[in-house]
Amino acid sequence: MRAPARRRLVRLLGVAVLAVGVWLAWEAWTWPDVAALTERAPRTTAFIEQWRAERRAAGRRDDVAWTWVPYAAISPHLKRAVLVAEDINFFSHRGFDLGQMREAVGEAVAGRELPRGASTITQQLAKNLWLSPSRSPLRKIREALLTRQLERTLDKRRILELYLNVAELGPGVYGVEAASRRYFGKPAADLDEREAALLAAALPRPRRWHPGVASAAYHRHASTIEHRMDRARFLWRLI
Repeated sequence: MRAPARRRLVRLLGVAVLAVGVWLAWEAWTWPDVAALTERAPRTTAFIEQWRAERRAAGRRDDVAWTWVPYAAISPHLKRAVLVAEDINFFSHRGFDLGQMREAVGEAVAGRELPRGASTITQQLAKNLWLSPSRSPLRKIREALLTRQLERTLDKRRILELYLNVAELGPGVYGVEAASRRYFGKPAADLDEREAALLAAALPRPRRWHPGVASAAYHRHASTIEHRMDRARFLWRLI
């Protein structure tokens, strides 16, 4: 290689190293303070801010329904419903459920369909709090790192408490307390099994599936969750 070509290569490598260094410094500077969640609730979430931005862009009001409640003020039926619907092994894994991932891929291969989501509650919490809904490799790396950090920093019940308080459960409706009052006119502490199943069934498609809609698929999913709740009696001692 001639000297001018070598110099250009060295300059390009230098620029690349500098760019990576700047990116890493920015990531470190803006990285979420996970430890702060041990004692206080988040002031907002990435998904709430995205909803507000979409509403403002459409020239509409950007209000959201969101009321924080402690773990003890959430119906145990709702905790069970969300666990059987989203992450039955939540209390036994460390943020990632490889068994569920393999099962999802197996179902997809057998049915010749795209794999269903197999994200754990901790992964979903990381995404809701700090990330975008995109599936880019970089976003998935951030999600994995934040998931591991959440599991190392917080206990399981705190992670579940946070998730139940930030999950989207309807258009502009966040957290189980706001959803319970919106759809059933009662606090989340008073939800029965069917009401809990209806809320948990909203989680995969909250802007289209929520109590009050006539979707047959949504109501079938809620009934499936109720049946799973009956079989998962072991969850009573964990929640």
